[in-house]
Amino acid sequence: MRTQHLTNHHFSQSALPVSHTQVNSSASLNNGLITEFVYSASQPAFAQLLLPLLQHLGMQSRWLLWLTPQQKLSRHWLSQSGLPVDKMVQVNQITAMSTVDAMEKALLTGNYSVVLGWLPDLNDSERERLQIAARQGGSYGFIMKPTNEQNSASRHHSTVKIHSSVYH
Repeated sequence: MRTQHLTNHHFSQSALPVSHTQVNSSASLNNGLITEFVYSASQPAFAQLLLPLLQHLGMQSRWLLWLTPQQKLSRHWLSQSGLPVDKMVQVNQITAMSTVDAMEKALLTGNYSVVLGWLPDLNDSERERLQIAARQGGSYGFIMKPTNEQNSASRHHSTVKIHSSVYH
């Protein structure tokens, strides 16, 4: 997993009352984060690493967005995984390049605690756009990268597995 920027990693809600303007300004300061998650079908790190974070973020009042151009999430898997099905949004009929724009716009809104996007290879400019959007929206963005097992067999990578039962 490669983290591009991490300046503040508090994941819980503040216990003190905060005015609406304070929430908007604090969300735009530096709460956002963009991380690339490289995963393989042969290693189960998704459930061990990312799922607990998604469960925690699912307790917030904001939504969780999955931008999955080619698959559809299984409601059964979501509920079994402890994720809030009623706060889950999925967009799965968009092109890969549109996914980058969709992820940027979703992060900017601040309506989502986390946005997961299966994106094409990004250039530095696109990564920076996503990082800025995540900071401004106070959201976490996970760029999901499946590995090609044949090409990666000769080198070692940290990977995350997304079980096929996640999709239907």
